[in-house]
Amino acid sequence: MWLKAAVFVVLCIAGVSSMAIGKSIMFKDCGSKSGKVASVNVDPCSAEPCTLVRGTNETVKITFTTNKDITSVKAVVHGIIADVPVPFPLPNPDGCKDSGLTCPLASGKSYTYVDVLAIKSIYPSLSVTIKWELQDQNGDDIACIELPAKIK
Repeated sequence: MWLKAAVFVVLCIAGVSSMAIGKSIMFKDCGSKSGKVASVNVDPCSAEPCTLVRGTNETVKITFTTNKDITSVKAVVHGIIADVPVPFPLPNPDGCKDSGLTCPLASGKSYTYVDVLAIKSIYPSLSVTIKWELQDQNGDDIACIELPAKIK
């Protein structure tokens, strides 16, 4: 009996911990050329597609491995609505600054990019595909991901 109780406690702790660090979500690679994406986490996100609540912030983490040396990283984000990419300007598109990355990035190493996405109150409620690109010094995608989301 105590074994069942111990397993239950461990599962509860694991569940709470995973909610606190965000959910690793399914994504589509949309053309990563200079790297390979290992995982994407969005916090908070408890179910797919992620619900982005207006007036809140979402933390996005992209873990990837580079396949060449990278001297600079630029983040480019679009919301794709009815097959039309709408630019989503980030306050800090420099992926080498305040994002968990320190440039230069060495070939063959794993890195995690972190950014906070502000879901503004003025955004309409709709379904959207988020396209997030991390581009190298030549404009090639180190990481390119697409993930479905709902703005509420």
